[in-house]
Amino acid sequence: MEAARAETPDMKTTSAFLSVLVAIAATLNAEEAAKPLDPIHFSKIIPLLPTAPDGWKGADPDGSTMDMGGFKMTTVGRTYTKGEGDDAPTASLNVIDYANNKQFYEATTAAWNFSQETTSGYMKSVKFGDFPGFETFEKSSKSGQLWVVVAGRFFVHVETTNLDPAEMQTWMKRIDLKKLASLK
Repeated sequence: MEAARAETPDMKTTSAFLSVLVAIAATLNAEEAAKPLDPIHFSKIIPLLPTAPDGWKGADPDGSTMDMGGFKMTTVGRTYTKGEGDDAPTASLNVIDYANNKQFYEATTAAWNFSQETTSGYMKSVKFGDFPGFETFEKSSKSGQLWVVVAGRFFVHVETTNLDPAEMQTWMKRIDLKKLASLK
């Protein structure tokens, strides 16, 4: 039962995120698009996902490289859990290579120039080192999401549950973003 629970957040996150990505990609004007690159094969990105830190368990990483009618991308992900039960802290890490599709990048990051703080949480633009990003956190569920764009072609996504907001940054630091940026 625990193994299925550990994989569920990652699959849900990946599925929902991919649905949004596909919808955005479908609305892009192909004539205006910069020449996209071929995405990096998932087998080259999976090794950049970190091993589970002490006290955590990591599910097997998953990945795919796909061509959706000319829109190509690669996704990889892994979910980590600490402890047992429904309220166990989790962190899911996902990397998406959107293959330098300029319109996809612009459509996805357009809302990142926004910030809001409420009694229930926040949304804000962030910088993670040299990389632009966006972070959200919901206090009641102690859940957050952090997106960072690396090398103008990779979206790195961290989603946490039952953890403090600073943990999103901690998990992002576990991925070697400079090595990711150097992949060709």
